[in-house]
Amino acid sequence: MTGAESPTRSDLALRSAGSPSAVFDRVLYALFSRHADRARHDGDRKQYRGTDLRVSFGVYVARVYGISWLSFVALTFVGFALGMTVPDQTVAGVNGFLQKGIPVLNRLSAPSLPRTAIALVVALAVGGVGKRATVALGSRYLSWLARARRASIRRTLPGAVRYLHALSTGSGGQRAMLRKVANNRNAYGETAVAVRKALNKAALTGSLDEGLRIVARDTPSRNALAPFLMKFREHADQGADELASYLRLESRMLSHRQQRSREQAAGFLELIAELFIVLLVLPALLVIVLTVMSVLSPELNRPLMTPLGSTTTRGALVYGSAGFVLVVGGLAAGLVGALRPPGQSLPSYRRPGGTLATLRTIGTNPSSAVVVSVPFAATAAGFLWWLSYDLVNVALLGYAAFAIPVGLVAARRARLDDAKDREIKDFIHAVSGHVSLGRPFSEATAIVARDVDLGALDDDVADLAFNANLTTYDGDLRTAALDRFVERVGTPLAEQTMGLVTGALDAGSDAEDVFDTLQTEVGRLYHEKKALRDSMLVYVAVGWTTALLVVGIVVAVDGYVIDGFTQLSSVSSVSGASTLDPNAIEPARERHRFYVVTQATMLASGWFAGMANRGRYDALLHSGLLVCIAYVVFSGVGMT
Repeated sequence: MTGAESPTRSDLALRSAGSPSAVFDRVLYALFSRHADRARHDGDRKQYRGTDLRVSFGVYVARVYGISWLSFVALTFVGFALGMTVPDQTVAGVNGFLQKGIPVLNRLSAPSLPRTAIALVVALAVGGVGKRATVALGSRYLSWLARARRASIRRTLPGAVRYLHALSTGSGGQRAMLRKVANNRNAYGETAVAVRKALNKAALTGSLDEGLRIVARDTPSRNALAPFLMKFREHADQGADELASYLRLESRMLSHRQQRSREQAAGFLELIAELFIVLLVLPALLVIVLTVMSVLSPELNRPLMTPLGSTTTRGALVYGSAGFVLVVGGLAAGLVGALRPPGQSLPSYRRPGGTLATLRTIGTNPSSAVVVSVPFAATAAGFLWWLSYDLVNVALLGYAAFAIPVGLVAARRARLDDAKDREIKDFIHAVSGHVSLGRPFSEATAIVARDVDLGALDDDVADLAFNANLTTYDGDLRTAALDRFVERVGTPLAEQTMGLVTGALDAGSDAEDVFDTLQTEVGRLYHEKKALRDSMLVYVAVGWTTALLVVGIVVAVDGYVIDGFTQLSSVSSVSGASTLDPNAIEPARERHRFYVVTQATMLASGWFAGMANRGRYDALLHSGLLVCIAYVVFSGVGMT
């Protein structure tokens, strides 16, 4: 154990001596744990403190070194095996290069190195590089974990501070307030994890101040969470009123900081959109240029052997461009999802357990729709193959048969969620009005359920009113009723807002203050959600415009350029001129290649547009629709 390891970070692997993984860890720990104390890992130790790994730093370092030696052995063996298969001419060339290039050796008539020696040296070099790379990757992994936790804390800390401010009007102490944040990880992510660590440290040391100080020292969020925890400790010692005042000011400051983060994210998204347009249009233009240049440059049509078969240099560049487009589209979609403004998370849908429950939710749950769409798409692809469609169209149309139904279900669910989010503002406002008149929460909810038309939220509010009135005098059951309401509504906005009511009322906070805070919170969150949707529609338009632009360019080139060059090549062949290659352009082959690159662009553009709009399910819908549009256009003009 090193100085970085805390007593609460128990080494479960070493304790469970009976399991194979524990035995493996014990062996590695005995062999390599000494590396953890070396100066080269001082930076890794600091990064480790900011992670949430369940093993000690010594065990982690031992695992990394164990994997590095495994990679060394594997790469050395593979390198040696490949070296022994190198042709004799290449070995002779290497010998000649070494004898001429190495000092002193080039002045002596030294014998040539045998193949075995060269292969062994190269294999050991490759294995050594792989070993060092594995250790470096282990260090980098710690920094990635710390960076991910820092981003999660930056995203969730403002909401947690607003929650603490609502709890500060209650009768609970500091530990009770922090425990409610720690128990709400779904809403507060890594901030809740950090708070739970502070409570665990406090339980061990007997001092909450010490627990907060240790977590503030170790957290990767040096500019946000660390100063907040230290100031929380200072203001809490000065009394409840001082703490409430500090939390109110801190929540405003963090909201301003969050707004700046949104503006920075918007700037990155604009840059990504610009790069996306360039990187998707360029491959299509490259394919067109290569097609034209192949008439003038016969070298582009020379045979080229690849692991997938024989092709030409131009063919390899064309299909490489299609692969490049798919990679760009996937990366752009991932970046759009990662750079969404803090606090604006996408909804996640979980498939209910059981076959009947899955079938009942096919029309409203995209995860359930996936289960049905997979066999449907496989059947559709088999039917297309039976109808003698080529493999590319079978794959593309089979993908569309899967993606479009799932995307339509997700779009339908999104419209329902939007309707519920619109009504939840009115629900909170109505309940707040009754609570401000002195009515209990359960009675206020019942009145609102009876007298107010809440549209898509009517059934959920009626269910909440029924359960709240059954459990008026039991705080735990009231919490269960609110949790059931959040689960029924199923939107991030409901989870972010109603969780505040649950914790604050259980803490004994003043109900009127709670609902006043909640009205402000739900209005702010809903406004941010609408503003985000409006700003993201620009990137949806970018994706569709890029896709349709590429379709138009390719169809125009096929209609006017390819036919023209085909005629020109034919005339050149008849006249005997040798400046043009008469076999360079085959219309059917060129159209197929154009089609492949264009459909790759459709997929990439659809992924980008869908992720910018509503996430991965919407990416399926947009890409599937664009694939179908491209197929209809190309088939209609006779290019497939």
